[in-house]
Amino acid sequence: MDNVSRPWPALWSLVIGFFMILVDTTIVSVANPAIMRGLETDINSVIWATSAYLLAYAVPLLITGRLGDRFGPKNLYLTGLVLFTAASAWCGFANDIQMLILARVFQGAGASMMTPQTMAVITRIFPPDRRGAAMGLWGAVAGLAALTGPILGGLLVDSLGWEWIFFVNIPVGLLGFLMAWRFVPALPTHSHTFDLAGVLLSAAGMFLLVFGIQQGETYHWGSIAGPITVWSLIIAGILVLAAFVLWQSRNRKEPLLPLKIFRDRNFSLANGGITTVGFAVTCMSLPLIFFFQSVRGLAPTESALMLAPTAIISAVLAPLVGRTIDKVNPKFFATAGLVLMAGGLGWYALLMTPTTAVGLLLLPAAVLGLANACVWGPMSTTATRNLRPADAGAGSGVYNTTRQIGAVLGSASIAALMQARLAEELPRGATVSGAQAEAGAAVLPDFLHAGFSTAMAQSLLLPAAVALAGAVVTLFFARPQSVTDWGKPVSETPGPAVVEPAEPPHRPR
Repeated sequence: MDNVSRPWPALWSLVIGFFMILVDTTIVSVANPAIMRGLETDINSVIWATSAYLLAYAVPLLITGRLGDRFGPKNLYLTGLVLFTAASAWCGFANDIQMLILARVFQGAGASMMTPQTMAVITRIFPPDRRGAAMGLWGAVAGLAALTGPILGGLLVDSLGWEWIFFVNIPVGLLGFLMAWRFVPALPTHSHTFDLAGVLLSAAGMFLLVFGIQQGETYHWGSIAGPITVWSLIIAGILVLAAFVLWQSRNRKEPLLPLKIFRDRNFSLANGGITTVGFAVTCMSLPLIFFFQSVRGLAPTESALMLAPTAIISAVLAPLVGRTIDKVNPKFFATAGLVLMAGGLGWYALLMTPTTAVGLLLLPAAVLGLANACVWGPMSTTATRNLRPADAGAGSGVYNTTRQIGAVLGSASIAALMQARLAEELPRGATVSGAQAEAGAAVLPDFLHAGFSTAMAQSLLLPAAVALAGAVVTLFFARPQSVTDWGKPVSETPGPAVVEPAEPPHRPR
């Protein structure tokens, strides 16, 4: 462990920026109708403002995680924060949709530089037996941000205008920069060679895969341009990433992604588990928001506030869970949390009818808050417990990449499923246009309420099933190893302990 006398102020400084960039992945969805009117554009162009951000955010995560190991997580975090904050101002002042999309690309690039560093710093400044509380806070922020975005977006758009969903980042970014500059330590760096081939292969593969999945629904899972189809991009992305893995296994110098970190069973399983969490959390809000607005007639802000119990309970309980998992096997919390998540979504599916009392719909939201509190911290603690200091950035990059891929898969899957179930459940000849559904501006006619409610309820069964699959993954978590020093796991079986030699740090002059 790097010797840091005051790790908690450093952590609080980092989570301010981390919360801000994760909120920006969801906050724009509520503002889409206002942006359409303000910039006089169409729904497809507005969706690209979100797609561009997510692409620029997700694609470089493997690379930026490793760059943090090489140049220092504090340096990379501060650089990314400056870029993100400046791009936020650019977004707010954008006077056409093309400028907004370009500014969102720079926002995403800044976010990709910041995210892996938050988790890497936690891994390096907190010892494994005290990391649970820190990861609990980190996880609470991750879960809370996904749920807070629509609420905050609705309040800002209704009161100040769509530009303020971006302008609000400026004071937050300045505060986050000053606190990180003051409290985040300049940790020792580790000498790494620059794996150019690995960088190119990982970036190309991630772009093809994420773009194909994210834009599949836009192009109806068919042709994009000439012979280029959505599925050809997805398959090409998988093949390029396979080539990337092959190259990493044969790189005799130093690979971008040290595959040896996957020898740790819990790290590998936690990456699978967090993929299901990213999938389910991204999926669940879309059918709910559409149901609240199009069937129950709630305003955008009111519909977002229906998810407030989830956010509040998660924020309150996640730190408590984090402190507990330093003493109790985190596997129990992760499994219980994912089962509760599936149960809460299933309960929602049963209650989503045109006549259910609105108050009853707050109960499954509370269950989902408990589920979120039990999932994020235990999962991240399990993933990072045995990582060496030299691999903290790479491990964080992998973990956040798999989480983001899960989110992209969830977003694409739920959109396709909702469309399919609407086609099946609505009366013959009745349709709900994509623009109407996206804007959520009008309550549907009464004769469509039953079919629309059934379609949205059935769609929620997808994230419920994925959450259950994640619970099965967590059942195979190994019991956490005891440790005598950071990153040096000691075998619990009789006999001499085998300690992996630590890589000597390289301090910049």
